Amino acid sequence: MPIIRNLGRAASQLLQSSGCGCGVSLVPVRAIGVSPRQVASDASFHSVTFSESGHPRVLITGGLGQLGVGLAKLLRKRFGKNNVILSDIRKPADNVFYSGPFIFADILDYKNLREIVVNNRITWLFHYSALLSAVGEANVPLARAVNITGLHNVLDIAAEHNLRLFVPSTIGAFGPTSPRDPTPDICIQRPRTIYGVSKVHAELMGEYYHYRYGLDFRCLRYPGIISADSQPGGGTTDYAVKIFHDAIKSGKFKCYLRPDTRLPMMYIDDCLKATLEVMEAPAEALTMRTYNINAMSFTPEELAQEVQKYVPELQVTYNVDQVRQAIADSWPMNFDDSNARRDWGWKHDYDLPELRGIQKLKPSSSYS
Repeated sequence: MPIIRNLGRAASQLLQSSGCGCGVSLVPVRAIGVSPRQVASDASFHSVTFSESGHPRVLITGGLGQLGVGLAKLLRKRFGKNNVILSDIRKPADNVFYSGPFIFADILDYKNLREIVVNNRITWLFHYSALLSAVGEANVPLARAVNITGLHNVLDIAAEHNLRLFVPSTIGAFGPTSPRDPTPDICIQRPRTIYGVSKVHAELMGEYYHYRYGLDFRCLRYPGIISADSQPGGGTTDYAVKIFHDAIKSGKFKCYLRPDTRLPMMYIDDCLKATLEVMEAPAEALTMRTYNINAMSFTPEELAQEVQKYVPELQVTYNVDQVRQAIADSWPMNFDDSNARRDWGWKHDYDLPELRGIQKLKPSSSYS
């Protein structure tokens, strides 16, 4: 199944709709609080398994971002519509609201989040609330609150209520002193963005809670994610999303990275598949709590050339954003994900050579 056929169809549907239900979840600073609960020193926790409760009861925080809606759709298909609750602090589009359970959840409101977990008998929690790299650099205090204080609330609640917890990490968890091609699971990590720092913090805190309290914490370091059914959400790799929207809307694409900037990338279907697979993997199969996952690695120029094979009218220019370029230059060029492939059988389906069927992006009428 070619990537671009899916991207074109999704992008076309998006452009015809009034709302996309996507972007970065912004949590109000006024709600910042410290968890009142302390984990007992002799605490011992375990995750509720399928055999104990049948299908898991799932909560997705920050669910209106790039991945939450798609993940909810995948999980509802597998576990049942009413077993998967999507949450955010923003109003969802009608198609999202009516597709399954949706509730307001502020991750900085510890009491409210705890009530949601208890009242809905949640057993799995996917924690997607975060400010991404470029947006985080523009508002460091808010990024610190959402990405770190919010994480602490989620960790405490997950430990208290025996949840299986998934927190995504990122290529941004590495820095300019990390090996870049390839980047292994375990190496020096000295990121230079608040987003990256907060993700390293999440990886280490999750691992600590696992070994200290038995919390079933699972984490994947995502590469850049390609999807045409959401708008860019403030990430450095968002050019790989924006190009498809611009190809349809105007036939002109202005890239904020240098044409030779190579970064690891993944099609959204592979990303969601990997997330479900690692959550379903037997605990005894996991030799670590945080894994790299990889699919393809390309530059803006290589992606543009693929698009132009089928949309020759597309005009591509480069206007480098020095902030985003500096971020990209400190990130991995390629991921070593051999541990994920060995431990729980990770295997991607989509590569750059499969970016075919791109004629689906070509509108029947002239660009507007």
